[in-house]
Amino acid sequence: MYQLKTTKVLRQVMKDHFLSFGKGKKTAWCTSVGPAELLRSFGFEVYFPENHGALMGATRTVIDYIPTAVKYGYSGHVCSYTTADIGAFLCKDTPLKKHYGLDGIPKPDLIVYNTNQCREVEDWFTFFADQYKCPIVGIHPPRYLDEVGKDEVDLVTKQFKRLIPFCEQVSGNKFDIDKFRDVLKLSKEATLLWQQVLQTARATPAPLSFFDGTIHMGPIVVLRGTQIAKDYYQALLHELQENVLNGIGFLKQESCRMFWDGMPIWGKLRTLADLFIQNNTAVVASTYCNSWIFDDFDEANPFESSALAYTKIFINRSEKAKVEFFRNWFELYRIDGVIFHDSKTCFNNSNAKFGLPQRLQEEMGIPTLVIEGDLCDLRFFSEGQSVTKIETFIEQIESSKYAY
Repeated sequence: MYQLKTTKVLRQVMKDHFLSFGKGKKTAWCTSVGPAELLRSFGFEVYFPENHGALMGATRTVIDYIPTAVKYGYSGHVCSYTTADIGAFLCKDTPLKKHYGLDGIPKPDLIVYNTNQCREVEDWFTFFADQYKCPIVGIHPPRYLDEVGKDEVDLVTKQFKRLIPFCEQVSGNKFDIDKFRDVLKLSKEATLLWQQVLQTARATPAPLSFFDGTIHMGPIVVLRGTQIAKDYYQALLHELQENVLNGIGFLKQESCRMFWDGMPIWGKLRTLADLFIQNNTAVVASTYCNSWIFDDFDEANPFESSALAYTKIFINRSEKAKVEFFRNWFELYRIDGVIFHDSKTCFNNSNAKFGLPQRLQEEMGIPTLVIEGDLCDLRFFSEGQSVTKIETFIEQIESSKYAY
């Protein structure tokens, strides 16, 4: 069975991250694609509620919590990270107790969000700001952009700088531009290593699958801007490059190479990974794992480059811009087919609602399949139906590849 040795290191890195809270440093909550670097420059430990949502999804505990949030007034059709996280709080429970021995989620001293990915984060984080009676401040960039130009960068830069007084007041530390530059430099180095990690899947056989990537992306989300994240991805990249040199992959023989668009189905990662392996299909790339590549970071211009990097992410772009992302990824990874996950409670990260799969198929000749599910709430996922659709899709791709 194919296993990455670095996974053992990952478990310890993530455990140490969660155990670091409550050790004397102030805690700032932050959205996963938010200004973590600025917060770290003030000395905050940074906690990411979306990571907690993914943990609840992967441990299949969300159904214990979502009904409580619904009774409280939150729709069961909005982001299941949001409803699961709020429901867990109302139930006074969290899988962090079982997995890391924590009493509960880290108490925030400051909450910061960025609506570059969705509006739900503002409602979600505001609930907790009200509960904990702590300051909250947000960044609201322009959405659905073809291009990110100077006007957009200037607007978001001003919003980044507006965070400084809040951070100074709560942390007790004055803003230090050199510390911000240092953290941003580390973040860029880690994110470029993460990019190289993902691109090892260009090889055949690929040493890394999309499903592996959803696990190994942990440090680039929760430890961005630290030496720990950089060191981790250096080690992971070294192992993957060794596997490429030795012709070792997670599949001995690839019948086709697939791209996954949208959110993971956290509670079915193993099931789906095994399904594709059993069908000799390598899911080698995704929009999701590429979400944490910020190659525009520049410590010489920390505010402007942060504003640019966090505003031009895939999820915040127009469908015209997304087509170009797809075109580049499909060529880079030699993609034979695309699976679109239409996540029922994550509207913003579902790209199958307005005809995009059909347009991609017409423009690029790449077959597409839409499956319905959810990032956390498995009541929206029909396993039997999805397995049948995926296996049929793979058979069709194989038939067309070998028809000539």
